[in-house]
Amino acid sequence: MKKLQPLKGLRVVSLCLNLPGPAALLRCRQMGATCVKLEPPAGDPMRHYQRSAYDDLHQGIRILSADLKTAAGQKTLHQALAKSDVLLTSFRPSALSKLGLDWKKLHKLYPALSQVAIVGAGGVRAEEPGHDLTYLAEHDLVTGLDLPATLYSDMGGSLLASEAVLQAVMHQQRHGKGIFLEVALSDAAAWLAAPRRWGLTQTKGAVGGAHAGYRVYPCKDGRVAVAALEPHFAAALCQAAGVAGSDMRSMLAPATQKAIAAFLLTQTRRQLDRLAQAQDIPLHTLSKQ
Repeated sequence: MKKLQPLKGLRVVSLCLNLPGPAALLRCRQMGATCVKLEPPAGDPMRHYQRSAYDDLHQGIRILSADLKTAAGQKTLHQALAKSDVLLTSFRPSALSKLGLDWKKLHKLYPALSQVAIVGAGGVRAEEPGHDLTYLAEHDLVTGLDLPATLYSDMGGSLLASEAVLQAVMHQQRHGKGIFLEVALSDAAAWLAAPRRWGLTQTKGAVGGAHAGYRVYPCKDGRVAVAALEPHFAAALCQAAGVAGSDMRSMLAPATQKAIAAFLLTQTRRQLDRLAQAQDIPLHTLSKQ
């Protein structure tokens, strides 16, 4: 399938370090933009603590070194800004002001340039310290003492930021001038948490463990993630397990869950993989934890 490149011919310059900003910049590159990143002389911290991730995130990105606290660094920055369409930042507002990059000043210098500013929390909270974990915790996405499986706020925020770049470009094309857009990682967490707020992923919710066809079960030599939510999938699962009844009421009954769990414990991962293929059941087997 041919990939669309809606940002082809456009130039994005980024000052972002670590994860959300570079991930957003990579998305822009994948959409066809010419992408330039300015790093401090010491480089992006991720380059030192997780080189493989850094390399993946910077494929096709031109990297320049610039100490923005010096005249030479400011010259490099403004040379890049003068020929760019969008500036991507991830500093607190106070830090941007110290660097001479507050929006009012920037817009006066480069009227056609847009800025997408990634912050931790939005509006009046933009100066607050925080990280992916705190934003997830704020929105009830941290359960127990285990860390979340991935950096949901950072990666979700990167998608919101690349979406904001598209919005900025559309605004420029319609109005002939740049726009300032703020993207908050806490807002990304709130968006991802919506199913939990709605009750869908709470323990009594259909995809929170209450539905017998949508759970992670132990099997004979590992685990199996079962996603037989729709009626025809639930019916196929129940038939395989020898369980009578596959309507919603039955699937929410503890007895159904118990019966399916007992059946799955008798099956190996290989047997379940074959069953899934033969009976068209959505499941994925996993090793033991």
